[in-house]
Amino acid sequence: MTSLKDKVAFITGGSKGIGYGVAASLSEMGVKVAITSRNREEAEKAAKEITKNGKAEAIGLEADVRNFDSQKAAIDQVIQKWGKLDVLVANAGVGHFGSIEELTPEQWQQTIDTNLTGVFYSLKAAIPSLKESKGYIFTISSLAGTNFFAGGTAYNASKFGVTGFTQAAMLDLRNYDIKVTTIMPGSVATHFNDHQPSEEDAWKIQKEDIGELVVDLLKMNQRALPSKIEIRPTKPPKK
Repeated sequence: MTSLKDKVAFITGGSKGIGYGVAASLSEMGVKVAITSRNREEAEKAAKEITKNGKAEAIGLEADVRNFDSQKAAIDQVIQKWGKLDVLVANAGVGHFGSIEELTPEQWQQTIDTNLTGVFYSLKAAIPSLKESKGYIFTISSLAGTNFFAGGTAYNASKFGVTGFTQAAMLDLRNYDIKVTTIMPGSVATHFNDHQPSEEDAWKIQKEDIGELVVDLLKMNQRALPSKIEIRPTKPPKK
């Protein structure tokens, strides 16, 4: 994809954070972008901002990654509007943290359903169209997908799962000329887990940094595939 103009991307959880950063960066390159959120108003508001600042159309759709039919319906809307799908960014995620003794069954289920099953549903719904376009799939895992920590039982399980799932999917799909990469960020300045970004987050990875990475990967020669990428702040504060 040396030229990204008029390519079509579908990004889950794209109304803010990493998803929004990726959507904005792709739009700057002329990519038509569809972003989803469980909140239609938030998705449409973000799409308007992207359209205003970018160089291509953007639309916001209401969809829930925890529901396969919802994911398939959203992707069908993209195909009906633009006729194809070239890029999937499976980004939507939640975080519940706390000791295994404190973590509730509901928190566990929501984390797994969103962060892991939601990625499966997103890929499953998009693969037929991506086979036609010989497209590219990105999943957003985390450094928590290889590094476990106290209080991270649900989150670690979901992200370890995403990392392993994506690498297996990469092996399944490369024979169709679909490229698959999982991006594993460290600390990112976003609203994740109700965090409010501020100047104190300047040392962290910024959402546009992930967007620039996705653009660079899309432009890479078809013969090369960075299938798993860890990205971390260059210089975190001293403890």
